[in-house]
Amino acid sequence: MNDSQYHQLVDDAFERIEQTMDSDDFDIECDINGGVLTLEFENRSKMVINKQEPLHQLWLATKFGGYHFEWHETEQQWICNRSGNEFWTLLVESITKQSGETLSF
Repeated sequence: MNDSQYHQLVDDAFERIEQTMDSDDFDIECDINGGVLTLEFENRSKMVINKQEPLHQLWLATKFGGYHFEWHETEQQWICNRSGNEFWTLLVESITKQSGETLSF
């Protein structure tokens, strides 16, 4: 994957998250600043998703731990390089656990 493809994949993910937060009735603030997307919940806790351009990874930092995802072309998904979990599944589970909000992407 080249840098352009990587940035497009991450930008698509960020846009999907932002649209979900904007389109539904969730009490979750979404802020994108450069390569960092921050979710802030009603309980004032935060979750951070950011680009790791040199590694072509997407990182997720939650109250309960950090995760590093790599793009798997064959599955067309971001997969955690330690647990093997898929990004969207882990994101939904983490949001529910951290904020109490149940949503889907």
